[in-house]
Amino acid sequence: MREYYFYILSNHSRTLYAGVTNNLERRLYEHKHKLLPGFTSRYHLSRLVYFEVYADIREAIAREKQVKGWLRSKKIALIESINPNWRDLSEDWHRGEAE
Repeated sequence: MREYYFYILSNHSRTLYAGVTNNLERRLYEHKHKLLPGFTSRYHLSRLVYFEVYADIREAIAREKQVKGWLRSKKIALIESINPNWRDLSEDWHRGEAE
């Protein structure tokens, strides 16, 4: 069974980016190494601060759209509900690699 992920990235300035992927580890690698041009690369968004797992891609996309429509304060509350210190939840995935 495939898994799909809704995720939120941040940086040291707490800029936020929400996305969806079917391979969270690969996508984080791409973000951390700036392999994806655009917003995440320009603002150095490589810290995984929140994610959810779905069995259906449509549910993951619907969640992304829902959260993107929220006020920043509500997004912050969501992140801090499981990650109050804004720790990089992927920090152990690629040991020894620079952020």
